[in-house]
Amino acid sequence: MELDRMDENDWKYHGEGNKSLVVSHVQHCRVLRLLKYPAEDSENPPQTAEQAFRQIQNIVDFTSNVMSCLLGEKFVHSGEVVRLPLEFVRQLSIKIQHQRPAWRCDKVMDIYSGCALCLPNLTSPTLHQPTPTPPLCIEIKPKCGFLPSPKHVSKDIKTRVCRYCMHQHYKVANGKWKRHSLYCPLDLFSGNRQRMHFAIRHLIEEPQNNLKVFKGGQCIYSSKEGSDESPDTNSLLHHLRPYFLRGNNRVNGHMTTKAVLNDFIQVLGNALLSAAGGDGGQVTDRTGEGRSFCEASLFNRERIRHGSQGLPTNNILSRILQTQMLDSLDIEGLYPLYCRVEQHLQDFPKDRTGLQIDGPYDQNFLEKVQKCSMEDDGSVEYAAAKVHQYRIAMTAKDCSIMVTLVPSGEEEDDDEDLSSQKRLRDFRPQAFSSSVSVLDLDPKPLDSVPRQLRLDQKIVSCYLRTGGTLPNGSLPPLPSILAAEREERALLFQAV
Repeated sequence: MELDRMDENDWKYHGEGNKSLVVSHVQHCRVLRLLKYPAEDSENPPQTAEQAFRQIQNIVDFTSNVMSCLLGEKFVHSGEVVRLPLEFVRQLSIKIQHQRPAWRCDKVMDIYSGCALCLPNLTSPTLHQPTPTPPLCIEIKPKCGFLPSPKHVSKDIKTRVCRYCMHQHYKVANGKWKRHSLYCPLDLFSGNRQRMHFAIRHLIEEPQNNLKVFKGGQCIYSSKEGSDESPDTNSLLHHLRPYFLRGNNRVNGHMTTKAVLNDFIQVLGNALLSAAGGDGGQVTDRTGEGRSFCEASLFNRERIRHGSQGLPTNNILSRILQTQMLDSLDIEGLYPLYCRVEQHLQDFPKDRTGLQIDGPYDQNFLEKVQKCSMEDDGSVEYAAAKVHQYRIAMTAKDCSIMVTLVPSGEEEDDDEDLSSQKRLRDFRPQAFSSSVSVLDLDPKPLDSVPRQLRLDQKIVSCYLRTGGTLPNGSLPPLPSILAAEREERALLFQAV
């Protein structure tokens, strides 16, 4: 990428989050992440170019020196900071403005610093040549996969119902989503294939911000926040059907919608469980913890007839879960330690550097986190280390998993561009090659702790106030998947 010859017409809008906007190159497998700030600051940027550069470099350092060590180097892409021509950035901002969702336009793209994070485009992996069935990429934001210990929470409900399921009620009550999702992260992180299948199916039926499907780099399935429209599952199944036509789940030569969906969920589940680069390894048993079942999940525990109740060691879900569990105190137990740190910094502001509140995110930072004492000795160093653990855990709770699936019958098995490749031989219709990556690994700022406490209190209060029931009309409508299945059965009976 020649930085001095950048052309805005070579880039297109890709997506955005709360703090950054992403554009992708139309030919090369690259994306640029650019910072955003409130629209009212558009004429007066909140930070200098050097401060913007340092902010992005902190993301790179945190990703490569902290999250990569905890999650595994083969799953993480750190990227690099680049300085772009200001005129290119300004023209790019103008070009993509009309493609941005209206509800995201309360913030504007940083056009003053010229700094961006350059990363591989994981939705469009480099392939030898185009094929009739291009790669499928599934982005999953799994969220928190365990329940907190009763030792540190004030409301017993938090030990029985997971944060995600309670948060659904709060989001629906506040109009962020019109329908609530039946997905439960604890089912996905269980390692039990039945529960994982159940979780993935509900992600598909109501994806919200937790599931996106890409084909050949183009997003073919997602939800629009605040929209009254349900995602078009029939369209998704139409895209998926060619990938599973070799299967034997057919009636009179017709592959049913249910068979397509089940095969897709099966191969995705295999990829998530087999992403260790080998055959999975030892399984970590979670049945005795009592923190791996959520009462709000509609999955019936009695349905578990066989299979493990844990994740393979070094599997990506296992690594994410273990990193999430660095939050051993819950936000309620963590907040007093945060206050200790804040008070100390008010009294001794120069200690901010020594405590590495804003980095540098280096080996020393990671060692402080990993060697933190189990017992509180009353020191600010202990409090700061626990706050750092919480911030890392929050990053793991908010990360995304990108699963790339390539029908191996159409691609060379030794494709070096697919890292952590695993041939899923036990998948019935045909084998797929998979690669798994983790993204959205930015460090969470120190000042996010009070906001998280306030949000936690609102979520729990809303759930207790409603008694765990949703307003009328907020339940998901009968999924179009089921409607399509009934229609297919009727057609098949008529053909007999």
